[in-house]
Amino acid sequence: MRADVRQVADGTYLVHGSNTNWVILTDGDALTLIDTGYPGDRQLVLDSLAAVGGSPEAVTAVLITHAHNDHLGSAEHLRATYGTPVYLHEAEVPHARREFLQQVSVGAVLKNAWRPGVLPWLAHVLRSGGTEQHPVTAPEAFPVAEGPLDLPGRPVPVHAPGHTSGHAVYHLPDAGIVISGDALVSDHPTSRLRGPQLLPDMFHHERARAVASLDVIEGLAGDLLLPGHGPLHQGSVKAAAQQARERAV
Repeated sequence: MRADVRQVADGTYLVHGSNTNWVILTDGDALTLIDTGYPGDRQLVLDSLAAVGGSPEAVTAVLITHAHNDHLGSAEHLRATYGTPVYLHEAEVPHARREFLQQVSVGAVLKNAWRPGVLPWLAHVLRSGGTEQHPVTAPEAFPVAEGPLDLPGRPVPVHAPGHTSGHAVYHLPDAGIVISGDALVSDHPTSRLRGPQLLPDMFHHERARAVASLDVIEGLAGDLLLPGHGPLHQGSVKAAAQQARERAV
């Protein structure tokens, strides 16, 4: 399998891995990597960096939307091997260290095995190392309390809890882009819906907060949504968040 690397704006690339996405932001030779896929996606991550003319050594920082195994997969590898800092919202830092785990259990998934797509998705999770734990030994909270990070792409972290307590989305206001992680997706193998939506309920730590965080995303100006799962969504981010809220009722 090859990573599907698509340039969606100047210096911004959406990468479709195996059932999960990550984003690469470039500024000259320097890169910011947002999320890292499943543990089994490591070669895809490395290939995607090469596809945009970069390398692991060129990654200035890894930003994580949330510390689920399908987004955290290679973060510790990059930190331990290349000294790359790994940044998250402060509420997500202990989650990345695996002081606790806010992730759907295999048992809860099996209770939903009757739903279309769940068993094939679970088989993929197991093949991709999705039940393995790869904690980040020294994750760090964002170095600034608010505003853009001094990193390639100058992403602005925005707290959007619910899927996990410290879930963050990343806003690129000048480009009109919102990198939404799992706070707002456009597709998922276990969902019958297509287009902007919340993930199925079993995946959220606190569903009510996940719904409430759509208000936060609705307030971010943009016309390109780069989700953690599913294709690029072109169109008003505000309208996308509204549609997901309507579907969540």
